[in-house]
Amino acid sequence: MTELEDRCLDTFPQWLRSLADDAVALAGVLESDAPEAARRYVAGGLTYLFKSLDLIPDGIEDLGYLDDCFVLREASQLALQGSPDLGSKHPVLGQLADGSALVAELLGDADHARLERYVEGLKSGAARGRSVDELVDDADKRAAFIEELRGWAASYDAPTFGRDAKNLVKLQSFLGAKLPA
Repeated sequence: MTELEDRCLDTFPQWLRSLADDAVALAGVLESDAPEAARRYVAGGLTYLFKSLDLIPDGIEDLGYLDDCFVLREASQLALQGSPDLGSKHPVLGQLADGSALVAELLGDADHARLERYVEGLKSGAARGRSVDELVDDADKRAAFIEELRGWAASYDAPTFGRDAKNLVKLQSFLGAKLPA
């Protein structure tokens, strides 16, 4: 097994276990006075959790929520690009953004760039009948969304991620096939 495979197989189960807590912490950024551009990236990443047609269907054993973990890390990285000092005020952004480097290493330059473009596009998306614009601009819709997010987080049951390099191959294959060009 390579050093990269070892790091991924050690790290990804931790990401799956912390997904609900990470999402709730990011909701705090959405509710804050962070710059609008950063809140749009965060809102886009959080709406992804509720997409019915995401990159990897949530029910797929071992892999189903890893795309959600990846999206939150990329959204955090993008949020910090315009406001690097925001990580000191909202440590969750820095913690999640740090994981973007491992995602990039696993996916390679081309697929990572495709993932980054995909996450960038989530800023103009919607979920549960609310657009990112509404989540950023409308306090009532944002509060209702965050309440739903907290409900989701409370019911989230982290899937297992077996320590098998074949899972990484499957993950790369799924994302390579599903990410828009």
